[in-house]
Amino acid sequence: MNDTSDRIHALKIDREAATPGGSGRLWLLAPAAVIVVVLGWWFVLRPSAGSVLVETDTAQRPPGIAAAGSVLDASGYVVARREATVSSKLTGKVEEILVEEGMRVEKDQVVARLDSATQQAQLDLSNARVAAAEAVLAEIEAQLRAARLERDRLRDLAKRQLTSASSLDAAEANFDTLAARLETGRENVKVAERDSALARDALDNMTIRAPFGGMVVSKNAQPGEMISPVSAGGGFTRTGICTIVDMDSLEIEVDVNEAYIERVVPGQGVSATLDAYPSWQIPAEVIAIVPTADRQKATVRVRIGFLERDQRVLRDMGAKVAFLGTGTPVEPQQEVAGVMVAQGALHSDAAGDFVWRVRNGLVERRGVSVGGSRDRDRVLITSGLAAGDTVVRSSAGPLRAGQKVKTE
Repeated sequence: MNDTSDRIHALKIDREAATPGGSGRLWLLAPAAVIVVVLGWWFVLRPSAGSVLVETDTAQRPPGIAAAGSVLDASGYVVARREATVSSKLTGKVEEILVEEGMRVEKDQVVARLDSATQQAQLDLSNARVAAAEAVLAEIEAQLRAARLERDRLRDLAKRQLTSASSLDAAEANFDTLAARLETGRENVKVAERDSALARDALDNMTIRAPFGGMVVSKNAQPGEMISPVSAGGGFTRTGICTIVDMDSLEIEVDVNEAYIERVVPGQGVSATLDAYPSWQIPAEVIAIVPTADRQKATVRVRIGFLERDQRVLRDMGAKVAFLGTGTPVEPQQEVAGVMVAQGALHSDAAGDFVWRVRNGLVERRGVSVGGSRDRDRVLITSGLAAGDTVVRSSAGPLRAGQKVKTE
């Protein structure tokens, strides 16, 4: 047992016999860590300590000479002056849908059919009533002809004093009664015919037709669903079959700040550009200025019509318009030299016009030449900048050449 205990104690590590220099190396690592932290702060945080927060804008090529020579810019959306959600006059079950989204329809073209079994039965009943009323009328007419002959015969006999006055009076009364019944029968025929017309109209209303020619932009119902001209409550009854838009009625609506509405007049030339096709300049003109203002937004709505139609123009597309000055052609023109930048990026001093261009995180002053109006949202720079250059639109503090800047 003693021998075993000695062997176990021989396996124990003597902590006190460790190398004295081990703890010293740990103290040497602490200053190195501090140096690394300081250098990291210097190279990461120090350069941004003196930078200025800025908002930038990118110089872009103008779409054409019209935009560069405009007196006012605005943005809006393409809207349709003529569109309709087609529904039925009566509540019924959809039996057939004959249109799809993107389909072109003509005026009075059938777009859907509803279940018309009940309406057909009512029409058959009304037609039967008309036939019955006409049969009764024919019977009365026959009786009236016989009563007329009898009255005329008795009148002749009365003149020769061959019959009694009471017989003639009875014949006259019978004739007048049948004549009155004939008028009643004729009115009954008219009533039956009008009832038949109503039943025929109800049956025709089961066939849904396009109110005008246009493009189907949405399909709102499917076969088997209930359709009603008014909401019946719940989510199982539709109120429309499809929505049709007259593509020839498309126009642009923009909201113009009321401070600049004096620059817009009806008939004024406009250069329109769709957000989807920024390089396509569309000639247009002002249709009307809506005679009311929005007091909350301080804007006035302006309607702008296209002078040429194109299938690329779609409802609800975003659009930018440039109201042209007097003498500026409406037709599309070739692009002009220069770039467009935000009006806030342009500065002036005794040395002239300039902008702050951002390059590699630093700003540099660039002298520029300005073309066109200076009081629009974007101005034309004819020289000093190239398309794609980044310029400072606004800054949180003063700038100087070589100043470090940062953006959010």
